[in-house]
Amino acid sequence: MAQYSRLEVVQVMGSNGMVPLFYHPDVELGKNVLRACYDGGARLLEFTARGDFAFEVFLELNKFAIQELPGMIMGVGSITDAAAASMFMQMGANFIVTPSLREDIAKVCNRRKVLWSPGCGSLTEINRAEELGCELVKLFPGSTYGPDFVKAIKGPQPWTSVMPTGGVSTEKSNLKGWFDAGVTCVGMGSKLISKDVLAKKDFKGLENKVKETLAIISELKA
Repeated sequence: MAQYSRLEVVQVMGSNGMVPLFYHPDVELGKNVLRACYDGGARLLEFTARGDFAFEVFLELNKFAIQELPGMIMGVGSITDAAAASMFMQMGANFIVTPSLREDIAKVCNRRKVLWSPGCGSLTEINRAEELGCELVKLFPGSTYGPDFVKAIKGPQPWTSVMPTGGVSTEKSNLKGWFDAGVTCVGMGSKLISKDVLAKKDFKGLENKVKETLAIISELKA
């Protein structure tokens, strides 16, 4: 069962400004990544459930977060059907992120008042997601659309909350483009938690990178 309501989650997304994305089959490595992100100031992490037995890894990481990292909000991404969403919510997922708009996922998440963020690529999809109760849409892939797309949407629809994923980096110029356009937060995967960081197990370096990136975001949002 989720520890946080969908409104609590979206508020933290807005205040923190960044959702790190991560997947690895090694539970112990995952715990180190999770702690590094937490110590760097992140209070959200999207576990992109893409591998075999990913549910086992998420279960252990979520237990670890609940026991050791107070205030850390764990969610699951790359969810493509309602059955998977339901399974991960049984394991305590606090938010569900999908690569596309799926109404079956909206229904099961709304039933439990769990935040769901669907991947959308058009104003029509965004409007439909909001009609289904979506608090925050995922712009995916962000690199295809860019900040100008967000700015164009926010003109007629200032109430729309957007999280671009893909095409977001830790560079200030990149982040400035997105936040100036009006995004609520950004999703950041390999540009933050790189293969090199994982290979070298440079968890202190990751902690520092998270801290630096959040400081940039805080400055831009101010």
